[in-house]
Amino acid sequence: MTHPTPESPAAAKVFPSPNHGERKDGRRPDMLVLHYTGMPDAGQALQWLCNPVSQVSCHYFVFEDGRVLQLVPEARRAWHAGVSSWAGESDVNSASIGVEIAHPGHDEAGGLAPYPEVQIAAVVALARDLVGRWGIAKERVLAHSDVAPGRKRDPGESFPWARLAAEGVGHWVAPTPIRDGRFFQRGEEGPPIEALQAMLALYGYGVPIDGVFGETTEQVVRAFQRHFRPERVDGVADASTITTLRDLIAASRAP
Repeated sequence: MTHPTPESPAAAKVFPSPNHGERKDGRRPDMLVLHYTGMPDAGQALQWLCNPVSQVSCHYFVFEDGRVLQLVPEARRAWHAGVSSWAGESDVNSASIGVEIAHPGHDEAGGLAPYPEVQIAAVVALARDLVGRWGIAKERVLAHSDVAPGRKRDPGESFPWARLAAEGVGHWVAPTPIRDGRFFQRGEEGPPIEALQAMLALYGYGVPIDGVFGETTEQVVRAFQRHFRPERVDGVADASTITTLRDLIAASRAP
């Protein structure tokens, strides 16, 4: 028995994982969440996603050479997002399709190697098919770090989100250049921090609106920077970060 595969150049072969369940209340997926495997060997990562002991899985797995496997049927709830949230949705697994991209992840110094072009081309083809068939809004094509900013960094700041957006997948605006000026950072409090938190929450991030720039706010700012202002990921809400966020919100509400 085979599952439906994307009608794209990256059409997937089936490599079934036992790790899946029913979507909550028959939920139709309306998010696409992208991950990196974070393991040096793609084969080992694939086996882990298919091992019942691991209790993790994804719908699709993309190798470095562009090969694509389908591990879980799209109608089923894969176990890829863990404890996560987006725009008030706490069961991201029920609401999403998860794609794991074979990549060793960040090194000990925090560096992240670029993704191979052939692999990104396969991700683009797969993602275009998924968002087209499921009607996934551009603002709901997300990084694992977006939905779990306190736990995850993937797919990371070297992932080419601008390239995907140019291909019709995901939301993007050109980041505002980094310049000197006023910034907000951990430990600060007051109405400007509350306004920043409200903007992040309006876009979808799970952040308290309490006017305190604490650990959670810093983690969310880092997650935002990894996705939308990757030139510098430091958790400091400088003018570039805030203006880029403002521009994204405005673009998401444009007719």
